[in-house]
Amino acid sequence: MGMYLNPGFENFREILSARIYVDKTMMIAEINRMIDEGHKYICMSRPRRVGKTITSNMLCAYYSKGCDSRELFKDLKIAGHPSFEEKRNKYNVIKLDWNYEYQKARNKEKVFDRMTDRVIEDMKEEYPDIRFTEDDALADAIERIYSKTGETFVILMDEYDVFVREKVDEGLFNKYLALLNSLFKSDTLRPAISLAYLTGIMPIVRDRVQSKLNNFSEYTILDSGELAEYVGFTADEVKELCRQYDMDYAECRSWYDGYSQRGYEIYNPESVVKCMLNREYEPYWNKTSTYMVIVDRIKENFRGTREAVIRMLSGESVDVDVDGYMNTMDSFGSKDDILAYLIHLGYLAYDHREKTCRIPNREIRNEWYNAIEDAPDYKVTERIIKDSKELLKQTAAGDAEAVAKALDESHIHVTSNRSYNNEDALGSAIYLSYIYALNSYTCVRKMTAGKGFADVVYIPVHPGDPEKPAMIMELKRNDRVESAVDQIKERKYFDSLDHYQGRLLFVGIEYDEKEKTHTARIEWFEK
Repeated sequence: MGMYLNPGFENFREILSARIYVDKTMMIAEINRMIDEGHKYICMSRPRRVGKTITSNMLCAYYSKGCDSRELFKDLKIAGHPSFEEKRNKYNVIKLDWNYEYQKARNKEKVFDRMTDRVIEDMKEEYPDIRFTEDDALADAIERIYSKTGETFVILMDEYDVFVREKVDEGLFNKYLALLNSLFKSDTLRPAISLAYLTGIMPIVRDRVQSKLNNFSEYTILDSGELAEYVGFTADEVKELCRQYDMDYAECRSWYDGYSQRGYEIYNPESVVKCMLNREYEPYWNKTSTYMVIVDRIKENFRGTREAVIRMLSGESVDVDVDGYMNTMDSFGSKDDILAYLIHLGYLAYDHREKTCRIPNREIRNEWYNAIEDAPDYKVTERIIKDSKELLKQTAAGDAEAVAKALDESHIHVTSNRSYNNEDALGSAIYLSYIYALNSYTCVRKMTAGKGFADVVYIPVHPGDPEKPAMIMELKRNDRVESAVDQIKERKYFDSLDHYQGRLLFVGIEYDEKEKTHTARIEWFEK
């Protein structure tokens, strides 16, 4: 058992001993199937703190010949799968953490030479009868072992993209490309590698790096395919944790849900675990990242960026083309590049079917609020967001004049002269004005209700608070404001909330296109 070749299972055993561990071991069965089908080059990219390293340690404990992990896995889900014994501890595992190697290296230029020397030292101890030469590269050493023994390798690379993120100099970057090329593009070496599993924050850079890794299947935050449920917590897993720790699932969902993959709701594991252990719903994301990355990007202000950001802050989704982004950290040419970058970092959630993105949850929304405080072009947005807390109270108090005034300002802010009277702009004005409501309400647009569709419905996450009534909003253009409230009553939009036991408020909003002003009417529903 070495440090780099065939490590033991200590890292994974430590993970299993934590107070909270969610069993993701059935991912092993999926990867075993991939190995059998020759689908053996995998690149998994995810935002930080969602379990990439934990997964890598799990795979190491399972595949490594340096240990016997039967007892470690015996009570986990994978132990009941037919492939469990077939591949358990049958491979030479090389495990590398490039961020660790790079950060600890005194001489950054020698990081690859140093790593290669360490791995080959482990190989010499493991295989004393095989003759290695001083000129052997890592690929040469792997090939020697395979040719002599027939034993194959699993290569696990954590933080493979650190040399992109750190923006290393050209010479060092070219050495990295040469290493990737020697390991993963050689037909001679291919039979010696049973699995290559790379993890990182960013997907494969689509210029020089892609040419070295174009035989890899990518599993990204955009689409994780058959591995979707294994990196991040699913809704069912979070429900079970909430049950065990007596925490409110609806509240947990509003804070940490929002990333969808192949029909699964995906939660940030780090935040959920800390929430359970601390018994507090708080924004834990900012403990591991900084909102300044948002500020730096939206300051570039490509055409359409500001409008998209304001709509997302309002709780809406916006169209995004992710296909043109080259997956770099510093070369952006459009609004879509900026949005795609922020999706990969976890600051936005992506809907693969609709090709849209949005701010996923309350935790991340806090990061966006912090960001716009430092972005000069968003000072009005910041003030409207801060005022929305007071507007929610004013609405519950029946202050129709305050509602109309807030909508007048938001409407001006969210649109341009050409689209001022556009129906989407009218909706965006409402969403932005009531942005604070997203902290304690579920917002449903065009909700099927009674004999039609209610324009906007806000339903409290926790019914019963008299200061947080449910609200049905109906919007009219160039009509009497009374007709908006009458429509709510006549079409019985409230029927869709017959299960709701709290107070219910009707909010009618009329917009005068000529005067560009709003009028509001507020009534309590009497059952």
